[in-house]
Amino acid sequence: MLKALFQLPRTVWLLGLVSLFNDATSELVYPLVPLFLASVLMAGPQAMGVIEGIAEATASLLKLFSGAVSDRFGHTKAWVVGGYSLAALSRPLFYLAASWPVVLALRFADRVGKGLRTSPRDALLAATVPEGQRGLAFGLHRALDNGGAVVGPLVAAWLLAEGVALRDIFLWAVVPGVITVAFTLALKEPAALPGPKPRFSWKMEGFSATYKRYLLVLALFTLGNSSNMFLLLRAKDLGLPDYQVPLLWALTSGVAMVLSTPLSALSDRLGRVRLILAGWAVYGLFYLLLGVNQFHPLLLWPLFAFYGVFLAATEGAEKALVADLAPQDRLGTAYGWFHMTVGVLLLPASLVFGGLWQDVSAEAAFAFSAGCALGAALLLKFWVRLPQP
Repeated sequence: MLKALFQLPRTVWLLGLVSLFNDATSELVYPLVPLFLASVLMAGPQAMGVIEGIAEATASLLKLFSGAVSDRFGHTKAWVVGGYSLAALSRPLFYLAASWPVVLALRFADRVGKGLRTSPRDALLAATVPEGQRGLAFGLHRALDNGGAVVGPLVAAWLLAEGVALRDIFLWAVVPGVITVAFTLALKEPAALPGPKPRFSWKMEGFSATYKRYLLVLALFTLGNSSNMFLLLRAKDLGLPDYQVPLLWALTSGVAMVLSTPLSALSDRLGRVRLILAGWAVYGLFYLLLGVNQFHPLLLWPLFAFYGVFLAATEGAEKALVADLAPQDRLGTAYGWFHMTVGVLLLPASLVFGGLWQDVSAEAAFAFSAGCALGAALLLKFWVRLPQP
């Protein structure tokens, strides 16, 4: 596998480095937001649900737009550069936030940047490698992305342990953000595919019934997959000290970083479906266990490492499967529909989860998410009937 890794095109590695530094920036800020909302701005779980739901849902619509436009005009680099630049600009501005609506605006700007860049970037990555290496390429990309998700929380934890104020830590996002933008500028625009450019259709003309069923199953899974910030808030409620919350997320990202490349590459040989089903099973068990009260804080560490296995098994395989099922001249649009389906459901998912937690119980919220994962796994296996290699 190492030989195959080093033979991957320059574009794959460059996009991986972009994600490495971008996620270092994002994950420096991300684990601190629930702490900032709860302890500084005095906002509860429902406010966090509104913030994350609106931000992610809006970004999802932009992912479809940017993907379709990149297919139509054959340009991807401008979307990638612009999207990462907007995110890099918004994150240090959390330093100025005085209320949760300001946090909402900044998270919105960050997710708009993600919406502009994600589909063109994934289409560029998928088009750069042959079908038999898509799992490997997306696995490497996710591994480097998760590497940044290790560095960011570790820096955040160190700064918290040193007594740096939460608000001041957000300013540290400037440096990796600048490096991220510099790497995007080094990308080269790929050659456009010959032939007429596809036109966008809300009826998804040109896509197979199998692909459309796959999106419906992902929608059900996502309905129970609310913001990861709820996981960090749950860990805090179960007794984990504030300074250890970023470390806990760093552990999750570290496990995902180590396992993403080999597990995603395994999907090239064993099939995407098997990896996705295994990952969703891990997810369901994780949510059931985390919903249990009287959970000893020490047990959170192996449990969140277990969650990293879910991320490693699914993130690369789900994206590689999109490219397997979509026409090559519609990859941007295909990833746009994929990301929009996942993102739009985050608003009701976050609102339902936050509402169940606040109005019923944490156990009910986490059990609901596990139930959605089980239902999606059954449909993926017995209804969609995706092809095996």
